Amino acid sequence: MSDSYKYSYKIGEDFLNSLSVYNVGYQKCEPEYQWGPGVRDHYCIHHILSGGGRYTMGKVTVHLEKGDTFILFPGTELQYQADRDEPWEYCWAGFMGTDAASIIRSTEFSRETPYILKGKIPAEEIRRGLEEIYQLKGNTYESTVAMTGKLYSLLAVFIHYAGHTEPEKDPHVMYVEKAMTYIETNYSYPVTVEDIACYVGISRSHLFRSFQHYMRKSPKDYLTGYRIRQACHLLRETDLSVSAIAYSVGFENNLYFSKAFRKQKGVSPSEYRRAKNSK
Repeated sequence: MSDSYKYSYKIGEDFLNSLSVYNVGYQKCEPEYQWGPGVRDHYCIHHILSGGGRYTMGKVTVHLEKGDTFILFPGTELQYQADRDEPWEYCWAGFMGTDAASIIRSTEFSRETPYILKGKIPAEEIRRGLEEIYQLKGNTYESTVAMTGKLYSLLAVFIHYAGHTEPEKDPHVMYVEKAMTYIETNYSYPVTVEDIACYVGISRSHLFRSFQHYMRKSPKDYLTGYRIRQACHLLRETDLSVSAIAYSVGFENNLYFSKAFRKQKGVSPSEYRRAKNSK
């Protein structure tokens, strides 16, 4: 009988914008268990507790084992597979947010070297950090904040042991991060992609290319998605009317807001509110 297992917890929709845990868990894999080739939409740190396996991201392929740690980068094709004789057992935490990219660049993880070998960082500190996030799992806003706090602490460990200065940023990354900052501050106003591009200091077409390169989506789609996420929070946590919420998150046309909301969530704002309130 196989002794493989998987304990996985995916967080609901109460994401924090700057940094938030997406999922967390443990898994002991079946021999030669494989994920991918595929693309993730979030970062995910895996720490190997026992056994080993092969990890491929882009042109990098490496065999990793107990004590090693690897990261999945969003928007990049990757694959990982457990060994046949001693398949790996690992714990992980996935996360996303506007702070994620800059934090990871301050660690020794990179797209060229998406792993840190054992001995560089005390394994117990990594394992404990991931365990603390897992123990706080939950879909309440309180749990979301608590998990994010532990995630910041874990990432601080990786930064502490990095021992290097932050490398020069890819221009695409700098433009996108500056645009995200502007969106977070001004999403409640009727800002346009032209406004964002003007703030960043590049043309609309240049901004579009940067978002496609780094985020695999357009700046308009990102802006709309950000506004819809803020609307979801207001629908769950306030008694504001749908019309008031539409204006609060930057939609001047209530009908357009409803169409955009249904396109992303599959239901109308009112239906979304009723479903959440009935739980």
